[in-house]
Parts: sequence; C-alpha cells; structure tokens
Amino acid sequence: MTLALDFALPPGLSAGEPPEARGMSRDAVRLMVSRGDLAPTHHHFSDLPGLLDPGDLIVVNNSATLPAAVRLDRLAVHFSTAREDGTWLVELRRRTATASEPYAGGEAGEWLPLPGRATLRLIERETPRLWRAALDRDVEAYLRAYGAPIRYSYVSEDWPIEAYQTVFATVPGSAEMPSAARPFTAELVTALVARGVGIAPITLHTGVASPEKDEPPYAERYAVPAATARLVNLARESGNRVVAAGTTVVRALETAAGPDGLVSAAAGWTRHVVTPEIGVRAVTGLITGLHEPRSSHLLMLSAIAGEKALARAYEDALRKGYLWHEFGDTHLILRK
Repeated sequence: MTLALDFALPPGLSAGEPPEARGMSRDAVRLMVSRGDLAPTHHHFSDLPGLLDPGDLIVVNNSATLPAAVRLDRLAVHFSTAREDGTWLVELRRRTATASEPYAGGEAGEWLPLPGRATLRLIERETPRLWRAALDRDVEAYLRAYGAPIRYSYVSEDWPIEAYQTVFATVPGSAEMPSAARPFTAELVTALVARGVGIAPITLHTGVASPEKDEPPYAERYAVPAATARLVNLARESGNRVVAAGTTVVRALETAAGPDGLVSAAAGWTRHVVTPEIGVRAVTGLITGLHEPRSSHLLMLSAIAGEKALARAYEDALRKGYLWHEFGDTHLILRK
C-alpha cells in the first residue's frame, strides 16, 4: 500500500445493510484499535469504555441526516449543501437497477421538474460533479415530504431515515450520515460517562461524497460551541485524549484550533483539509469507519495514525474481513 492506500476492496466487504438487519445491536460491530507502532488489536464497539481513560473526551457531530435524494424516472437529485443565498449544491445521478451512478449531463439554466410539482433550476457548475441550483420552495421541508436517504449501489435496498441517524443527531443538515458515531447507543453513552469519559458536540453538515470520485472535500458548514472548546482545551491541559468521532469532527476542531492547539468557539464555512504535511493540532484520537481506496479521508487518517501504522491496520482489516461503509465496522486510532 502507498500513502494513498490504493488497495482493492473485495465486493464482499461492503456492508450492504445495517447491523440491526443482521441481528446485531449497533454497538456490536467490530472495532479495530491502532496505537502507533503496536500491532492492531480487535474488539467490539461496545468495548469502547474500557479502551479509554477517565478524563478522556469524545467529540461528536450532532448533525442529523436529511432524506437528501429525490428520485425521478431516470435521474436522481442528491441535495448536498445549503448556501447562504438560499441555493443548494446538488449532484445529478442516473438511476440504475440497484441505485445510481454519476450523470454528466445538465446545462446552466435548465429546469428540472421534481415530484410534488416542484421545479429545480440549474444555475452553474460549482465543481465537476456538483451544480449550484435553486428549488422553488423550502428545501428541507420538501425533502421531508419527497426525499429518501442517499443510497449507493453497495446497499441492497432502501432503509428508513432512522437507520441513517446517530444517537447524537439533533440539528438537521447533513446530506449523508456522519457515520462514525452510528455505533453509539444510549446504553454505551451511559457506560462512557460512568467511566469518566466526557462527550461534547460540534456541528458539521456533511455534503455528498460520491464514491466514484476521488476528490478533496469542499466547503461545509460547521459550528464549534464555546462549551466544547473549553472541554477540549481542559482535556489537553490535563494530559487526556481528545477523540474525534468521525472525520467531520476532526475537520471542525482543526478549523477552530490555533497554532498552539487551543480551540476557540467558531462557526461558518470550512475548507480545511487535514493531510500528513499539515498534521493535527487539537485531536489526539479518532473513531472512524473504513474508507474507500485513495479517499482523501485516508490522508487525514495518516496524519493521525502515521502512514505505516495506517497501512498495517488496513492490511489487517482486509485480512480479517472487516466491513466497509456506513453500516460497517469501525476503527479507533489513538496517538498514545
């Protein structure tokens, strides 16, 4: 494997359904733990309290997932990110027998009729795959009435929006689930708190991450509350870990961190991309899923775990049959 972890993911290792459909609880998925030069160890997510120390802090994303896919006869529109002027970034996809695939068509000024007599106007391309577009009504209300959760071809059937929410979801706005926190349950949160592990929220609304494209993330809305910033700084000052539950949390905290690693309350749009060259300043651990080959997220993981440790962990995950994607298994990376 190279730094970009250009590996082949066997089709059988894509989780095609939630663990609940396999007769498991959310926190029964597997959890691989990487600690620097040590060989990875293997657990279940329910073991998390025993893997952390009293005084450690887990920072979670409280963004709730929208039913962001609107399906037409031949196309699907994936609503990604709300802009301040009321327009949205959207991805157009061609519907297939199993899900959808990228669609290169569309023209600036084109009007697309949507279910419920709604109309979407394409304004201009924002990126090679995303359009800036305007719907003729409130988007979130429309999606609640006519949308479905975004589903890619590795997921075999539709699941209700509840399957795409985490236990922390309180602020609607994500096109796709902040899935690293999906295995948390109310019972597990109670066990963590009883252990003396703190939990604090940030908000970062995720956009669409088309699995067919290897591209850096674009600007996303985020907010780091003052109370969370204080808890992060207190944990660091006390020598405890700051564990981000997901790459979205890393992005938000590292955006709000100064050169000395101190985090301040912040909100707005972030274009921050974590790479091994940039490194991390506030975060000392990460809970995450298993990411696609060549994904930009793998550069973030390398920044936290180290290139060799990450390659070793992914080799182990492939060998032991870990499951990928939002309904799959998990990975805890600790810098110490």
